[in-house]
Amino acid sequence: MSSNLAGQVKPLLPGEKSELPFTLQLELNVQDTDTIAELHGKGAVELERYSLSALRIGVLALRQARGQIDSDAVRRESERLLENLDSRLQQHSTTLNDRLTGALKEYFDPQNGRFQERVERLVKRDGELESVLHRQVGGNESELSKTLTSHFGDESPLMKLLSPDQSNGLLLSLRTTVEKQLETQRDQVLKQFSLDNKEGALARFIAELVENQGELSENLRNKIDEVVKEFSLNEEDSAMSKLVRNVKNAQQKITDEFSLDNDRSALARLRGEVFSLLKEDREVNRQFQEDVKLALREMTARREEAAQSPRHGLLFEDAVYELVAAESNKVGDVATRTGNTTGFIKNRKVGDCVIELGPESAAAQAKIVIEAKEDRSYNLSKALEEIEFARKNRDAQVGLFVFSRKTAPDTLEAISRYGHDVVVVWDAEDPNSDLFLKVAISLSRALSVRGHLHQGTQTADFQTIQKAILEIEKRAGNLDRIRKSAESIQNASGKILSEVDNSRKALEVQIELLKDKTQALQAAFHQNESS
Repeated sequence: MSSNLAGQVKPLLPGEKSELPFTLQLELNVQDTDTIAELHGKGAVELERYSLSALRIGVLALRQARGQIDSDAVRRESERLLENLDSRLQQHSTTLNDRLTGALKEYFDPQNGRFQERVERLVKRDGELESVLHRQVGGNESELSKTLTSHFGDESPLMKLLSPDQSNGLLLSLRTTVEKQLETQRDQVLKQFSLDNKEGALARFIAELVENQGELSENLRNKIDEVVKEFSLNEEDSAMSKLVRNVKNAQQKITDEFSLDNDRSALARLRGEVFSLLKEDREVNRQFQEDVKLALREMTARREEAAQSPRHGLLFEDAVYELVAAESNKVGDVATRTGNTTGFIKNRKVGDCVIELGPESAAAQAKIVIEAKEDRSYNLSKALEEIEFARKNRDAQVGLFVFSRKTAPDTLEAISRYGHDVVVVWDAEDPNSDLFLKVAISLSRALSVRGHLHQGTQTADFQTIQKAILEIEKRAGNLDRIRKSAESIQNASGKILSEVDNSRKALEVQIELLKDKTQALQAAFHQNESS
């Protein structure tokens, strides 16, 4: 069969791109029987349309077989699938979020959530947890109390077993066991050395001698008789009789030593020693408590008496001098008590003690006068007037006034400087406040050095000392404010204590800096003097 489709196709050269025409004429010779049977009998128009459809289907099938897929169709299908997948994912995300939010709110809502309700029901007063704990460990009817009573009470098996009065008690059982063991051992020994027992050691020994040596001589028989007598209980002085007596005596001694009926037994003496130690321990504890109470009462009485005595201020001055003297000795300075001697002003003893800087200091022989007061009548103005008068009376360049924290005005800073004078608040009974007085002493020593040296070559050192002095004043103020905050705000104690520690460390750094600069200035000063 032949079709009317005819055309010519121009062959493509290698590497040449073709431009597709709008139409293509083909002339085909069909030889396939099935195809001829399918196309035969159709009209020209129908034959052409049917053939084109069959040709397209065949071309697409061949293209699919070669792995060539319509890229446009794939792209459109992929975009459609991606849009559908994105829509489904967004819808699923929204649904999942709503369900998860609802579920979490249902369980963890702080107002009416199941979890909150369950926790409140568990931990509230008379709740499940308290009921379980009360039932298990609280009261005489609790499971714990019943268990302890059943195991360790007066009627418990353990106490009955340890009681010497019980027939099945530990001591009686121990005594019975020891007696049975001794009797068993004695019977075994007697049985082995008895001639009535043919399986005994002695009988077997004699049988072996008879078997191996024949009849024994008379002398040997006598020896054997003597040996038998030694192992016979009928002879009072035989070795066996002595052994049996020793075993009985040992048995009796063991029984006596473990009997509470005998006051001289080891068990009775052990019991008495334990009771004696417990009694002595109670007496020692009672005496110790009485001694502690007496010491506390005496300490309280001495404090109250010292607080009311006119010499209370003198006690504070003594405490100030002790700390000042200790700090002065560390750096080679000399601290002297001057409260009982008159100064340069006639008949005036103002100035409790004086620090004279040592020869190794950059301001050798410079003086710092110290006035200590534990008196509520002193305020800042009066203190400055007195320390200024003290500087003149003791011919000092720097003054240090020490307030007692018990009597110091509430508005007073822990450490403050007013020209050549330093004012500090110190508590003689609080070791933590010793740092304030130590800083004040170092600050006074630095002021003495600054006032003593005037060489132009030491300007940088003076600036460093001035910065250290300002830093000490700033940190000391911080410490005092922090201390007051710590006394009134307990909830913020961690942050406050951290700030106190930081300020304390900064103060220690500044003190060390002052010491280093003072030593450097002292070396420069001596060098200038020698030149």
